[in-house]
Amino acid sequence: MFAHFSPSRPVIVVGAGPAGATAARALALAGIPVRLLDRAVFPRNKPCGGGISARVLRRFPYLGRELSRIATHGVSRLHLEGPDGHSTVVESDVVAALMIRRVEFDALLVALAVEAGAELITGADIAQADEDDGRVRLTTRDGKSFEADVVIAADGVNSVVARRLGLNPGWAASSVALDMMEETPREQLRDVDPSALWVAYGYQPGPNLKSEISNLRSRRIAEGYAYIFPKRDHVNIGIGYVLSHFRDEVGLAPYDLQRGFVDSLRNRGLVAGASVRENFTPALIPIGGRLRPPTHGRVLLAGDAGGFVNAVTAEGIYYAMVSGELAARAIQDAPGVPTLALRYSRACDDEIGAELRDSVRLQRFLFADRRRIARLIDGAHREEKVAQLMLDFVVGSCSYRDLRRRMLSRSPALLLSFMWACLTTAASPGEHGVSRT
Repeated sequence: MFAHFSPSRPVIVVGAGPAGATAARALALAGIPVRLLDRAVFPRNKPCGGGISARVLRRFPYLGRELSRIATHGVSRLHLEGPDGHSTVVESDVVAALMIRRVEFDALLVALAVEAGAELITGADIAQADEDDGRVRLTTRDGKSFEADVVIAADGVNSVVARRLGLNPGWAASSVALDMMEETPREQLRDVDPSALWVAYGYQPGPNLKSEISNLRSRRIAEGYAYIFPKRDHVNIGIGYVLSHFRDEVGLAPYDLQRGFVDSLRNRGLVAGASVRENFTPALIPIGGRLRPPTHGRVLLAGDAGGFVNAVTAEGIYYAMVSGELAARAIQDAPGVPTLALRYSRACDDEIGAELRDSVRLQRFLFADRRRIARLIDGAHREEKVAQLMLDFVVGSCSYRDLRRRMLSRSPALLLSFMWACLTTAASPGEHGVSRT
């Protein structure tokens, strides 16, 4: 029987977003000293759509009682639109997704970590990281130094820790999405139907795309999405594209694209009001799959830093929290450093690995042919069972593998196409989102 790993110094968690705060709370509750470092002072703003599938309440039961401390809005309807304008509405008898503001949600998770016993250190902007002599040393831009036996790096898509230690030399442009969104109070900009999520895939805002004509002649669609996320007192409206597609095909500056998108929604009667420039906050989202392995000796990557994001829905909050807790659990249970990375990697594979891998394959499959999304939407519109399956998927009670098996079995040709796509993309160099050039 092995003794559990006992760090001689407090564990350091870099980044106090959902992944880092969840990890710090779990470690503190387990009686392990932990320091939670972040360059910001909370509450702080964070560009994000702010939608979480309702399964987060089953995975993290304590959230059910704590979310009353912030403005939380539950929605039970999904308006899904395809690249050719066809759409369907899927409805649920229960809340399917939770809408939160990151400025409030992240501050809540940090407060829960501190209440559990974590030490919060703000204003710590990490600039350097190195690992040797049985410890990890972190240095801030203003010269402060921190040392730990183990570090959880949850410092976002542009993780300094991952870069400095060679875990991620840089995401490939085909493996990140540029999300252009604004979070605006309802008195300035509001959605007409606050009971529903509005999501469009392959969205093409008219002449804003240089490739519009060529796309209409081909089966491929614009590699992106658009959304309206209703909050209790705000609305989040955004449009995003795979970065390589945005660079090659979109001929507008980010805010010009966003403003035109909001104008088009208003012309369609989906929103009232106008875009507000000061609320516009573009951000990058890793959608190419998680890093393998998401570890480096004594350093574990969690959240966006490790690529834990759903490639189809672009949801990262749920996976960030799961990866953060799994990192904390690996530290609690590992008998020593040599087994730490292996335990964490296996735990991630067991709980969320398959669905994240499948999400990458499904995203590539759907964007490769406009007819595939159209069939999916048309099937949900015509058949109640298909609509219910899609809703189960959004809520999180249906896995990607179940979705693939049950949806694609309805069309043998589509199933064969998907299997071929999986075979041809499984070994592609960019599957895990890292650019080695």
